[in-house]
Amino acid sequence: MAEESGASKVLVFGGTGYIGSYVVKASVSLGHPTYVYSRDLTPETPPPKKEILQHFESIGVSIVYGTLEEQEKLVGVLRQVDVVICTFAFPQVLDQLKIIDAIKIAGNIKRFIPADFGLEEERVKPLKPFQELLNKKSEVRRAAKEAGIPYTFVSANFLGAYFMNKRLCPHENPDQLVIFGSGDVKVAYVYEEDLGAYTVKAANDPRTLNRIVNCRPRANIITTHELFALWEKKTGRTFKKVYVTAEELVKLAETLPSPQNVGPCIRHAAYVKGESVIDFEGGEEEILEASQLYPDHKYTTIDELLDIMLVNPPKPASTAMG
Repeated sequence: MAEESGASKVLVFGGTGYIGSYVVKASVSLGHPTYVYSRDLTPETPPPKKEILQHFESIGVSIVYGTLEEQEKLVGVLRQVDVVICTFAFPQVLDQLKIIDAIKIAGNIKRFIPADFGLEEERVKPLKPFQELLNKKSEVRRAAKEAGIPYTFVSANFLGAYFMNKRLCPHENPDQLVIFGSGDVKVAYVYEEDLGAYTVKAANDPRTLNRIVNCRPRANIITTHELFALWEKKTGRTFKKVYVTAEELVKLAETLPSPQNVGPCIRHAAYVKGESVIDFEGGEEEILEASQLYPDHKYTTIDELLDIMLVNPPKPASTAMG
C-alpha cells in the first residue's frame, strides 16, 4: 500500500499549539524537513511557547518568524515547501483565508490540510453555537476547493488524552465523574500522537488527495459507562456518578454567553447525539478511515491510554473544549 511519497517539506501553522506540537513532532519523526511559521518573539511571549520553539529547533525544525499579514514573506516561505498543515484553534479559523491567498500566489503547494481536527463538520448537525463555528471551518474548506488547491481534510473526532483528562481527572472534584446524557452513546477518540502521525502520513499520500481522512480507530469507540468502568477497574476506586441530561446541555447552550456556550454543544454532539460515530451516508468514496489506511501504524488504544495516565497523571486542562 502506498504511504509517504518521498520526504516532502512540511510547513506547519499553529505549530506551538496543542495539536500543532504533535503534528510538528510527527513530521520530524517521519523524516520530513519541517518548518514552523510563528509570530515574532517579544518580551510578552509566554515562556512555554519559547520553550516549545527551542525544543523544535533542537530536533531540527526550521522556525520562520512572521505574521499572516506579511504576504510577501509568507509566499516566499510557501515556495520553499511542498505541504502546508494548519492547526489553528477556533478563534483563528478564518485567518486561514490569508494562507489560502498566499498559496494561490505561490502556486507550488502539493497538499493543504486546514485546521479541522474535530467532528466531520459537513456531515453533523450540532446545536447552533457549535454549528456557527463549524460553518467557519466549512468556509475555509470551500475557499481551498474554489482556489483549486490540492487538499486533504482530517477529522479527528475527540482527542484522547485531552478528553480523558477532562472526563476522568476532574481537578475541581476528583471523587466525582460526570456523565452527559445516558452514558450509553458511543464516542470515537484518537490519541494525539496518533493524530499527528495520521495527519502527516495523509498529507503525503496520493490516496488521500482531495478526500477526507476520518480518525476513528475501532478500539477507541467506547461509551461513557464503559470508559468509567474501565477506569475504576484500573484505579481500584469507585467514583460518585453525576448525570447531566440532554435537556440541561441544551439549556446551557442557549443561556451561557459565547464562547462558554460551545462546550455544552460539543458534549451534546458527542455524548447525546453520537455525532462522532455516525455513518456517513454516501460518503464512502470520499471519506477514508485513518487506522485502515495505515494499518502498520500501531495506534494507542483507550486501554493503553488509561495505563499512560496512571503512570503520568495529567495536568489540569487549560482550555474548555469538552
